[in-house]
Formats: sequence, C-alpha cells, structure tokens
Amino acid sequence: MLRNREIRILACSFCIITFLGVVTGFLIDPAAGSLVLALSAAFGVLFLGFTESRYRKIAELAEQIDLVLHYGERMDISQEEEGELSVLQSEITKMTLRIREQNDALRREKNYLSDSLADIAHQLRTPLTSLNLVWSLLENGSEQQERRQLLREGEELFSQVDWLLTSLLKLSRLDADIVDFKTEAAQVRKLVDAALHPLLIPMELHDITIDKSLPEDAQIEGDAGWLAEAIRNILKNCMESAGDGGRIEICCKDTLLYTEISIHDDGAGFEAEELYHIFDRFYRGKKENASGYGIGLALSKTIIVRQGGTITAKNHPEGGALFTMRFPKE
Repeated sequence: MLRNREIRILACSFCIITFLGVVTGFLIDPAAGSLVLALSAAFGVLFLGFTESRYRKIAELAEQIDLVLHYGERMDISQEEEGELSVLQSEITKMTLRIREQNDALRREKNYLSDSLADIAHQLRTPLTSLNLVWSLLENGSEQQERRQLLREGEELFSQVDWLLTSLLKLSRLDADIVDFKTEAAQVRKLVDAALHPLLIPMELHDITIDKSLPEDAQIEGDAGWLAEAIRNILKNCMESAGDGGRIEICCKDTLLYTEISIHDDGAGFEAEELYHIFDRFYRGKKENASGYGIGLALSKTIIVRQGGTITAKNHPEGGALFTMRFPKE
C-alpha cells in the first residue's frame, strides 16, 4: 500500500497536520491536545483499515485477471456493494469473461487447424502414392498399351490433385472472407446449364440420364459463377451415387418468398448417421467404396450460405439422395 506515491504523500500530509493540530491543542489546553491526538489516531486507523481493505480487494481482482490471462481455469470474483469499486469490478468481470471466450475460441481454432492440416495431408497422400506407383510401373518398362493406360491413370490422378488443391484454395478464401460475391439476377436454367457443362462427357460415358424441370423465368439473386460451382459439386456427388446407367432429376420451384432448386439421384441414398455429417469437411461417409475427398459438399454449403441461401440433404421417399437449395427473395 505504501508503495503508492499518492498514499505516501497523503500519509505524510496527515502526519504533519496531526502534529500541528496536537501541538496547537496542547498549547491551548492539554485536554484539547489529547482530544485532537485521540481523534487523529482514530481517523488514521480507520483510514488505514479502509484503504488496506480496498487495496486487498483490488489485489484479488488483479490476481483473477492474471489467472485468466494465463489460461487459468478459475475465476471467482465476489460481488461488491454499490460503489466505484463495484462498477470497476463489474467491468473487469465483463473483460475477463470476454478474454476467456476469446481464449477458448483460439484454442478451438488451433485444434481445428491442426485437424484440417492432418486431413489435407491424408487426402493428398492417397493420389500421390498412386502416382508414385504409376511412375514405378512406367520406369520398369511396360507394353505400349499398358503404358498408355498408366499415363491415362496418371493424368486422372493429377486432375484429382489439381481439383483438391483448387477446392481447398476456394474454401480458404471463403473462410478468410476475402471473396466479394456479386449480387445479380441469375436465371436458374443458365446456372444449371453452366454447372452441367463440364460434366456432360462423364455423364455420357457412364450413361447417366438428366431430367430437368426448370421454370423459364425462375431467378436467383447472387453470384452466378460461385452458384454454378456449388450446384456442380452437388451434381458430382449425385453422379457418384447414381453410378452407371443412373438418373438425376433437377427441379425448381419458384414462389413469392423463395426460389428452390432440388437435385435427386436414384442411388443408394444416405445412412441415418451420415445425414448429420454430409456437409462436414473431409467427411467421406461410411461406405467402403466411397470416393471423393469430402470437400465438394462442404464447399457448396459455404458458397450457398454465404449468399443467404440454405441447403439440406435427406433421403428421397422413392429412394436415392435429395439435395434442396433454397434462396429467399427480398
């Protein structure tokens, strides 16, 4: 307490005033001097006790703040009576709670980053291992036809790695909030056609049928390029689910409140436990033959939600998976 310069000055001033008062009192009358001395002593004791109590409470507050700043698990600040110290304590309590929340958020982000890096490394390792095997077979010498087949497989693996890295880059840009979405009227038909265009040849090779039921005047307010990307990733998932000779149905419902796009395939659908994780990053489902990297659907959801829409996935009553995207109207 006496380390405080203001307290030392106040104590010295009090002692000087008390000394002068006592001397003056004794000069006037010994009883007056004794009374001044007693009153000064009583006032000094009360002042010291009160100041020491407040300093003790301030020290407790400082200790609690130090615990929070050093990731302590305990924060026990008792409530004071009305007064300036109570106001200070209330504000400090708010501050410590906010710091605790931020520390917890940083811990979660750190763990999430660590898990994400591990998942990314795992996802990249699979195609790179396959590429290494392809190059080994090519180096050991093969027949011309087998070499061509290996080169095609290598080219496909390179495409998978390129798609994975591109999708991860898009996700990181969206997470960093550095993507400026355009707000424009986009026709649903044009969006679906743009999403389908890169997939037409693979669909033809796998004999997948596309049925479209899209109103000519249906529109969505948003960024056409990113929305087409989101729809394309959903269509890719439906292609993998439908398989050879499968069928995909794309419908649109345009109401006064929202525009809804639904995509239905005739594949096996989802297991009950998969529905809770279908849009999680790097989630590939429980099926042993599951393909993909668990990126596309997560990217689609991020794009749609960032533009004010919603997306759900469930099993269709007639079988297969059903994805529903809904965009509210202003």
